[in-house]
Amino acid sequence: MRLRIRDMREDADLTQQQIAKFLKCDQSLYSKYERGERAIPLELVIKLALYYGTSVDYLIGLTDIR
Repeated sequence: MRLRIRDMREDADLTQQQIAKFLKCDQSLYSKYERGERAIPLELVIKLALYYGTSVDYLIGLTDIR
């Protein structure tokens, strides 16, 4: 399963630092979420889905419908 959090961030022309600040985490930790080196907590996935105006299912790759 491939997370789409990097694609969504890049489509919105945002930096990892900006999203990390929004999520209240360190940029290096957020980078690990994007690369799949660390599991992203469900609460952060939900927060990102609301931020980007999409579904959690889309962000985690379960559907192609935004």
